Amino acid sequence: MFDQLTEKIQKVFKNLRGQGKLTEENIQEALKQVRLALLEADVNVETTKLFLERVKVKALGKEVSLSLSPGQVMVKIVHDELIQLLTPKDKNANKLKFAPAPPTLILLAGLQGTGKTTTAAKLALWLKKDGRRPGLVAADLVRPAAIDQLATLAKEIDVPIFKPEPGEKALDVCLRAVKTCLQNNANILILDTAGRLQIDEDMMKEIAEIHQKLKPTNIMLVVDAMTGQNAVNVAQAFHARLPLTGLVLTKADGDARGGAIFSITSVTGVPIQFMGVSEKMEGLEPFYPDRMASRILGMGDMLTLIEKAEEMSRQQAVERQRTTKESGFNLDDLLDQIRQLKKMGSMEEMISMLPGDHTQKKQMAANAPDEKKIKRMEAILLSMTAKERRFPQVLDGSRKRRIAAGSGTRADEINTLLKQYDMMRKMMKKGSLMGKAMNMMGGGGMPGGFPTGMPPGFPR
Repeated sequence: MFDQLTEKIQKVFKNLRGQGKLTEENIQEALKQVRLALLEADVNVETTKLFLERVKVKALGKEVSLSLSPGQVMVKIVHDELIQLLTPKDKNANKLKFAPAPPTLILLAGLQGTGKTTTAAKLALWLKKDGRRPGLVAADLVRPAAIDQLATLAKEIDVPIFKPEPGEKALDVCLRAVKTCLQNNANILILDTAGRLQIDEDMMKEIAEIHQKLKPTNIMLVVDAMTGQNAVNVAQAFHARLPLTGLVLTKADGDARGGAIFSITSVTGVPIQFMGVSEKMEGLEPFYPDRMASRILGMGDMLTLIEKAEEMSRQQAVERQRTTKESGFNLDDLLDQIRQLKKMGSMEEMISMLPGDHTQKKQMAANAPDEKKIKRMEAILLSMTAKERRFPQVLDGSRKRRIAAGSGTRADEINTLLKQYDMMRKMMKKGSLMGKAMNMMGGGGMPGGFPTGMPPGFPR
């Protein structure tokens, strides 16, 4: 999302590296380039102006340390100001609030097409992983497929759903859900309300009535990051009618220029609480201003990357309880490993969280494992019977031909996968399977493998 902006800002800092000290002249030139980069990223003009004024004041009053170059000093100043720009006045405002007595109500609002219904399910899964007991309320009675979509997602993540009965209005189903949620093992309700193609009086009247009757603890607006400054306009319009407590920016993994992220909190005063980073159910991340500032400046986001790895490790630990002996590692376990890797996100996304030069990270992404090949490996495993995955030794030529036909692959790909599996089974005795598995699945016999080392000059 920030590729172009990151690349341009890094060039500004590189140009300052060779200069002995910060002067008003080189600061002005650097800020001119940063201004162009921000405006091209669709950042609000007034927000850009105030941001650069604060950076200039700090830069002019900054003495360069003997151990820091002018470029490094500017990085530090811009980083600090970006954090301030992305942080609400109330620093705790970007956290969800929970009611003193259940249920906690989270009202989701937004226009059609922003991913509101999917976000409701993603948020439910995030809360479930956090040890909460969420339930989903299908209160979008305008879009015909919304109820069925939410029901399908609720089944996928295994959370209760409250659907409207014949003749009920949106408010009715919400009131019934509140009365019966505790009986259905849910102490948090996520209300998926109706959206429209544009803001209209009927929509605002309906959602205002739900708010007035239920007094939800959290009122979150779901906005599409791809719409740029229009997302800011939508947030302002909703905030004028509803006391929004937070924002969810969806489609942050797209090719949007990212300007809404900079402008929306400073213009509306409403904090960004979550970002949708992929279409997967796990693709919802809490928003941290300091981590986002680091990503934008190419400093990486190691904390989020570590959290993803830790989550995967916890899930692995649960899976390993099924096989207490190392010799018990079979193709079912390999299938689980592949699925865990996919849940972490794309390689491009993970590489973007590493610190380092933007150009070098693009090179790493180009050499990352081909995700299509990983999907082919998964297709091969899914084309096997349960017995074949548990006892790979039964796989003869006839069975391999059947698996190849069923998965749309070739027999030599099946043989390659079985060789990799055998190597991984042996590595189980040496620990750290997942790190090795990532390299093997990309580089062990399949083209386009993940590099075993960093590009020259990449920070270690």
